[in-house]
Amino acid sequence: MSPRRNGWRIKQRSGVSKKEQLIDDSIKQMKRIDSQLKDSRSKMGDIFKDSDDISFHDYQFGHHLSIQSFIMHCQSLVQKEKVNFVKSLLQDVVKHEVGPANEITLDRLKHFVINHGVTNETPVLINDYEEATTKVLAGYFVLFIDGWDQALAFEAISIEGRAVDEPSTESVIIGPHEGTVEDLKKNIGLIRSRMQSKHLKLKSMHVGKVSRTEIAYMYLEGAVDAEVLSEFERRMEKVKELEILETTFIEELIEDSTLSPFPQYRYTERPDTANAALLDGKIIVLVHGTGSILICPALYLELFQSVEDYYQRSIISTTIRLMRFIAVIIALTLPSVYIALSTFHPEMIPTILLLAIINTREGIPFPALIEALIMVFFFELMREAGIRMPKPVGQAVSIVGALIIGEAAIQAGIASPIMVVVVALTGISSFAVPQYNLGISYRILQFPLMFLAATLGGFGIMVGLLLILLHLSSLRSLGIPYLAPFAPLRPNKLRDAFIRVSIGKLLRSPRNHKEHQFPQASNEK
Repeated sequence: MSPRRNGWRIKQRSGVSKKEQLIDDSIKQMKRIDSQLKDSRSKMGDIFKDSDDISFHDYQFGHHLSIQSFIMHCQSLVQKEKVNFVKSLLQDVVKHEVGPANEITLDRLKHFVINHGVTNETPVLINDYEEATTKVLAGYFVLFIDGWDQALAFEAISIEGRAVDEPSTESVIIGPHEGTVEDLKKNIGLIRSRMQSKHLKLKSMHVGKVSRTEIAYMYLEGAVDAEVLSEFERRMEKVKELEILETTFIEELIEDSTLSPFPQYRYTERPDTANAALLDGKIIVLVHGTGSILICPALYLELFQSVEDYYQRSIISTTIRLMRFIAVIIALTLPSVYIALSTFHPEMIPTILLLAIINTREGIPFPALIEALIMVFFFELMREAGIRMPKPVGQAVSIVGALIIGEAAIQAGIASPIMVVVVALTGISSFAVPQYNLGISYRILQFPLMFLAATLGGFGIMVGLLLILLHLSSLRSLGIPYLAPFAPLRPNKLRDAFIRVSIGKLLRSPRNHKEHQFPQASNEK
């Protein structure tokens, strides 16, 4: 292509962009606030037509009350009108600008506000009706004044929220007992109060054209990997136009594999866990209206770790952590191992135990697979019913129901006592995993393993476990291998995998000084 033609193409593109800019400017001009108060009142009334919780109040002020104005707000977002913002603003103007109250004019008021005069309640200048609508729906008082093509917004949102309390899903014996709430600003404050560092960065955005949900994500500059952060921000571009109501929405939109049963990010409702994740180079995502914090990326071994592991002595934490891994193996394989041994490999069972199993299974009309499926299904059903029912009733129903149904199934000859024990141990073991969504994954995977055990015996279990391992090896979380630090092998991070070394060694580890390279103060001027 010749330079002349190439230059023509560049000029053509610049001409199109200029035309588009003119169209955008004209649209913005049409949306600008009118200087005539009656036009503003009419347009805002049309916007909030059939919205009975939107309140309008008319005010007059100035010499002989010659200046007309009205203020509007959403009653359901502002519970108590404690401050008269018009009166407060005029008192500030009188005190700092004009002297006697009868000398207030529109020009003096505009001069005072535009030049950021000192006020009790700081106003925000608004230029168009769309922004005014957004402010009203965000809990602001919006003041329109006749003869002024701008409006003033005063923040006054007041919604009763849940008090800061310990989260029920992550309770600890030793350590902080604070949990996040549904207020985004409170959650950010809880995190910032524990990490008073200039390197802690926060970026926020409003997503969704209807919900306008506020989302914030935080990271520790110097600790987070630059490539991981770049990939995360690229994926977050997908959610800007979508209606996000909870952090789980973001998880499914930005995760690497939506079809995998394994969670690729983890959740917490504890500020101390979020701060520990930030120090470890993670990115945390907070959404207004929910207390769940999304931590990404997440590795497989991190899903077995609890914040209380670092508040206990190392030998105690290591023992408990190893118990969790054993519990996961039981939750995943115990029903399928029982089916394989009782169906294909009875010679591997000790003789006394084998005779006891044969004796208890006498008269059972179902094979081991059908028996296990029935019992596991009803166990999961009772667990789900216990969650959905009111808390005082749900716990009693789930416990008593399990006892009664289990005993009744044995008496009726539908299930054997050994199967009831197997299913009960499987269910209890799945609760030992700190991350609830990882426990659900293993509860789902036990079903295909049971079918493999019923058809191929122990060989089928080995095939199933191998497929799970291959799947875990192929998974990534924001581009990071899911099985790190084992695949690929990173020996310097193994000290906090299965075994938790002492806090002194963890904090003095050379890898902390190599990975956390915070910018120097001279570069931040």
